[in-house]
Amino acid sequence: MNAQTNRTQPAVISIIAKSGTGKTTFISRLIPELKRLGVRVGVLKHHSHPTPFDTPGKDTFRMTQAGAEIVVGVSAVQTAVFLQHLGSDDLDAIIERFLSDVDLVLIEGYKRGDYPKIEVHRAARSQTLLCTPDELLLLATDADFDLPVPQFHLNDVPEIASWLVSWLKQTQTEGR
Repeated sequence: MNAQTNRTQPAVISIIAKSGTGKTTFISRLIPELKRLGVRVGVLKHHSHPTPFDTPGKDTFRMTQAGAEIVVGVSAVQTAVFLQHLGSDDLDAIIERFLSDVDLVLIEGYKRGDYPKIEVHRAARSQTLLCTPDELLLLATDADFDLPVPQFHLNDVPEIASWLVSWLKQTQTEGR
Protein backbone atom coordinates (compact mmCIF):
# COMPACT_ATOMS: atom_id res chain seq x y z
CA MET A 1 0.00 0.00 0.00
CA ASN A 2 1.31 3.43 -0.79
CA ALA A 3 -0.87 6.03 0.83
CA GLN A 4 1.77 8.67 0.10
CA THR A 5 0.82 8.99 -3.56
CA ASN A 6 -1.93 11.55 -2.94
CA ARG A 7 -1.29 12.83 0.55
CA THR A 8 1.32 14.97 2.22
CA GLN A 9 0.95 13.26 5.56
CA PRO A 10 0.04 9.73 6.58
CA ALA A 11 -3.25 8.81 8.21
CA VAL A 12 -3.03 9.11 11.99
CA ILE A 13 -4.89 7.18 14.67
CA SER A 14 -4.55 7.47 18.46
CA ILE A 15 -4.69 4.21 20.37
CA ILE A 16 -6.03 5.06 23.80
CA ALA A 17 -6.95 3.18 26.94
CA LYS A 18 -6.87 3.50 30.66
CA SER A 19 -3.45 2.77 32.11
CA GLY A 20 -2.73 -0.94 32.40
CA THR A 21 -5.32 -1.98 29.82
CA GLY A 22 -2.83 -3.15 27.19
CA LYS A 23 -2.26 -0.39 24.63
CA THR A 24 1.32 -1.44 23.96
CA THR A 25 0.38 -5.11 23.66
CA PHE A 26 -2.46 -4.25 21.30
CA ILE A 27 -0.22 -2.07 19.10
CA SER A 28 2.52 -4.71 19.13
CA ARG A 29 0.02 -7.25 17.81
CA LEU A 30 -1.57 -4.84 15.31
CA ILE A 31 1.65 -3.71 13.59
CA PRO A 32 2.64 -7.10 12.10
CA GLU A 33 -0.93 -7.65 10.86
CA LEU A 34 -0.94 -4.26 9.15
CA LYS A 35 2.50 -4.92 7.65
CA ARG A 36 1.27 -8.29 6.36
CA LEU A 37 -1.46 -6.36 4.54
CA GLY A 38 1.10 -4.00 2.98
CA VAL A 39 0.73 -1.00 5.28
CA ARG A 40 3.87 0.91 6.26
CA VAL A 41 3.36 1.75 9.94
CA GLY A 42 5.03 4.32 12.15
CA VAL A 43 4.45 4.72 15.87
CA LEU A 44 4.56 7.89 17.92
CA LYS A 45 4.72 7.13 21.64
CA HIS A 46 3.19 9.98 23.59
CA HIS A 47 5.23 10.47 26.74
CA SER A 48 3.16 12.67 29.04
CA HIS A 49 5.75 12.94 31.81
CA PRO A 50 8.19 15.87 31.94
CA THR A 51 11.21 13.56 31.78
CA PRO A 52 13.60 12.82 28.91
CA PHE A 53 13.64 9.54 27.01
CA ASP A 54 17.41 9.31 27.18
CA THR A 55 18.77 8.03 30.48
CA PRO A 56 21.40 9.54 32.78
CA GLY A 57 24.79 7.90 32.51
CA LYS A 58 24.48 7.01 28.82
CA ASP A 59 26.91 8.67 26.42
CA THR A 60 24.07 10.28 24.47
CA PHE A 61 22.66 11.77 27.67
CA ARG A 62 26.07 13.13 28.66
CA MET A 63 26.53 14.76 25.25
CA THR A 64 23.11 16.38 25.56
CA GLN A 65 23.97 17.65 29.03
CA ALA A 66 27.18 19.08 27.58
CA GLY A 67 25.06 21.26 25.28
CA ALA A 68 24.59 19.42 21.97
CA GLU A 69 21.42 20.54 20.16
CA ILE A 70 21.05 17.11 18.55
CA VAL A 71 22.62 13.75 19.36
CA VAL A 72 22.31 10.81 16.99
CA GLY A 73 23.16 7.31 18.12
CA VAL A 74 23.83 4.83 15.32
CA SER A 75 24.35 1.08 15.43
CA ALA A 76 24.12 -1.66 12.84
CA VAL A 77 20.42 -2.16 13.62
CA GLN A 78 19.06 1.16 14.86
CA THR A 79 19.39 4.93 14.74
CA ALA A 80 18.19 7.10 17.61
CA VAL A 81 17.85 10.87 17.33
CA PHE A 82 17.61 13.01 20.44
CA LEU A 83 16.58 16.59 19.73
CA GLN A 84 16.79 19.16 22.48
CA HIS A 85 13.84 21.49 22.80
CA LEU A 86 11.14 22.23 25.28
CA GLY A 87 8.89 19.53 23.91
CA SER A 88 6.03 19.91 21.53
CA ASP A 89 2.31 19.39 21.51
CA ASP A 90 2.34 20.01 17.75
CA LEU A 91 2.10 16.36 16.79
CA ASP A 92 1.28 17.26 13.17
CA ALA A 93 4.69 18.96 12.87
CA ILE A 94 6.43 15.98 14.45
CA ILE A 95 4.61 13.56 12.16
CA GLU A 96 5.43 15.66 9.10
CA ARG A 97 9.12 15.86 10.03
CA PHE A 98 9.75 12.30 11.19
CA LEU A 99 6.92 10.03 10.04
CA SER A 100 5.88 11.29 6.61
CA ASP A 101 7.21 8.19 4.79
CA VAL A 102 4.66 5.77 6.24
CA ASP A 103 1.03 5.04 5.38
CA LEU A 104 -0.29 5.04 8.93
CA VAL A 105 0.92 6.53 12.20
CA LEU A 106 -0.32 4.92 15.38
CA ILE A 107 -0.05 7.24 18.37
CA GLU A 108 0.08 5.45 21.69
CA GLY A 109 -1.87 7.71 23.96
CA TYR A 110 -2.70 11.36 23.36
CA LYS A 111 -6.34 10.85 24.29
CA ARG A 112 -7.08 14.57 24.19
CA GLY A 113 -5.89 14.96 20.59
CA ASP A 114 -8.10 15.50 17.57
CA TYR A 115 -7.08 12.33 15.74
CA PRO A 116 -9.51 9.45 15.24
CA LYS A 117 -9.23 7.04 18.13
CA ILE A 118 -9.22 3.34 18.74
CA GLU A 119 -10.08 2.70 22.34
CA VAL A 120 -8.77 -0.50 23.88
CA HIS A 121 -11.10 -1.52 26.69
CA ARG A 122 -11.03 -4.40 29.15
CA ALA A 123 -14.08 -5.00 31.30
CA ALA A 124 -11.89 -6.19 34.17
CA ARG A 125 -10.10 -2.84 34.14
CA SER A 126 -13.10 -0.51 33.82
CA GLN A 127 -16.79 -0.45 33.07
CA THR A 128 -16.64 2.93 31.33
CA LEU A 129 -15.01 4.27 28.19
CA LEU A 130 -12.69 7.25 27.88
CA CYS A 131 -14.13 8.40 24.55
CA THR A 132 -17.49 9.55 23.37
CA PRO A 133 -18.82 7.75 20.27
CA ASP A 134 -18.07 10.73 18.00
CA GLU A 135 -14.35 10.49 18.92
CA LEU A 136 -14.09 6.76 18.20
CA LEU A 137 -12.96 5.20 14.95
CA LEU A 138 -13.50 1.79 16.50
CA LEU A 139 -13.62 0.02 19.83
CA ALA A 140 -11.51 -3.03 20.70
CA THR A 141 -13.07 -4.58 23.79
CA ASP A 142 -14.04 -7.73 25.62
CA ALA A 143 -17.40 -6.20 26.60
CA ASP A 144 -20.55 -5.23 24.73
CA PHE A 145 -21.42 -1.57 24.28
CA ASP A 146 -24.43 -0.13 22.53
CA LEU A 147 -22.52 2.35 20.37
CA PRO A 148 -22.77 3.38 16.72
CA VAL A 149 -19.11 2.55 16.01
CA PRO A 150 -17.41 -0.63 14.78
CA GLN A 151 -16.59 -2.95 17.68
CA PHE A 152 -14.17 -5.84 17.67
CA HIS A 153 -13.03 -8.26 20.32
CA LEU A 154 -9.57 -7.43 21.67
CA ASN A 155 -8.18 -10.65 20.19
CA ASP A 156 -9.61 -10.04 16.71
CA VAL A 157 -6.46 -8.18 15.66
CA PRO A 158 -6.38 -9.58 12.08
CA GLU A 159 -9.97 -8.41 11.57
CA ILE A 160 -9.14 -5.00 13.03
CA ALA A 161 -6.15 -4.70 10.68
CA SER A 162 -8.33 -5.60 7.68
CA TRP A 163 -10.94 -3.04 8.72
CA LEU A 164 -8.20 -0.40 9.07
CA VAL A 165 -6.88 -1.15 5.56
CA SER A 166 -10.39 -0.56 4.20
CA TRP A 167 -10.61 2.65 6.21
CA LEU A 168 -7.22 3.77 4.86
CA LYS A 169 -8.34 3.15 1.29
CA GLN A 170 -11.54 5.11 1.90
CA THR A 171 -9.54 7.93 3.51
CA GLN A 172 -7.21 8.03 0.50
CA THR A 173 -10.14 8.17 -1.92
CA GLU A 174 -11.82 10.99 0.01
CA GLY A 175 -8.52 12.88 0.23
CA ARG A 176 -8.17 13.11 -3.56
